[in-house]
Amino acid sequence: MDVSESHSLAGEFHATREYSQKACEALELEDYGLQAEAFVSPPKWHLAHTTWFFETFLLKPFVKGYEPFHADFEVLFNSYYNTIGAQFPRAQRGLLSRPTVAQVLDYRQHVNDGISRLLDRHDHPRRQTIEERCRLGIEHEKQHQELFFTDIKYSLWANPLYPAVQNHAPAQPAGAAETRWRDYPGGLFEMGVKPGQAGFAFDNEMPAHKVYLEPFSLADRLVTNREYQAFIDDGGYSNPVYWLADGWATVQQQRWTQPLYWLERQGKAMEFTLYGLLERRGDQPVCHLSGYEADAYANWADARLPTEAEWEFAATQQAFHCAPAAGLHPRAAGGGSTAEPLLQLYDSCWQWTASAYRPYPGFTIQPGAIGEYNGKFMSNQWVLRGGSCVSSNHHLRPSYRNFFYLHDRWQFSGIRLARNI
Repeated sequence: MDVSESHSLAGEFHATREYSQKACEALELEDYGLQAEAFVSPPKWHLAHTTWFFETFLLKPFVKGYEPFHADFEVLFNSYYNTIGAQFPRAQRGLLSRPTVAQVLDYRQHVNDGISRLLDRHDHPRRQTIEERCRLGIEHEKQHQELFFTDIKYSLWANPLYPAVQNHAPAQPAGAAETRWRDYPGGLFEMGVKPGQAGFAFDNEMPAHKVYLEPFSLADRLVTNREYQAFIDDGGYSNPVYWLADGWATVQQQRWTQPLYWLERQGKAMEFTLYGLLERRGDQPVCHLSGYEADAYANWADARLPTEAEWEFAATQQAFHCAPAAGLHPRAAGGGSTAEPLLQLYDSCWQWTASAYRPYPGFTIQPGAIGEYNGKFMSNQWVLRGGSCVSSNHHLRPSYRNFFYLHDRWQFSGIRLARNI
């Protein structure tokens, strides 16, 4: 990487760090410590953990004589890196009233200054590794920017006042196009990313490998609230024939009858959003579904979920276009635009696939703590593809693999249907 590219890396580092704090500006001070369940984290913790990442993987190993901002932060803000050491219990992150928000912001500034000085050292003997680690840290923080929105939404949902993060929802396009089915011939397809290929990719996107696809069809847009309501009205949550056994057991145990964040108020169908309670629109994508619900709906609709290979193949058959979302809620597909074969790939909801989250053939776990980033989670989860309305700018690509447990519903997750030809 030459000096001009290094300046670009430093610029993106600071822009990413600034956006994390900007995303929090609409919060009240009391919101920074909210943690409604163990699987979400408080905003203050996200701000501190992403800082811990840069301090742990860049400043400590590559700056001689570096003095940590606070020795105990290594434990408080370590998420799951067992090779680094002990971690504060995940379920108790909301109890960390100290350090204060102001102290966490001071911590961020301390680390920002240290990274700036490190990136200015173009003669550092580990320069290439530093640049690679910094890029990983930037992409890691972008993941946490998305988690910030999903987590604070879930924690505010627990408040009967249904408070908003943003007060004014942007205008939405009218109507959703009728679903069109796009046919793909299948055949031999090389999916994934080759090591050393231009642009960033996580290790779980590697290595590139060949898969064979039978001919298939994909729906050009995501399933809507109106369409999912028809599944509910037809007894979808009370008929076990549509459900995987574990899914049916989860529905019974959790007493699910509709998607997360749906409710009725004074006879009106409502939906909790980052803009507070809004009247539910039938033409917007149904969102916050578990993998079990997505699979059950697909069965009811005489379709199926796509495999991740099918999704990636189809996405690579059209120009990659991933403009920043126009708001913090999924948007309707619009009035039947045919500019691209597939709509809503990256800007509305992550799309469940039927593929287990497992390593690609030839995948190797990196040595050291960095190797814990993805590899050890390749069990008991399914892959989601695409992106969502709260995904960070310049973070997505056709090969990106997101992954969640099948019962998870707090992510912006939806449905794109597939069929065999």
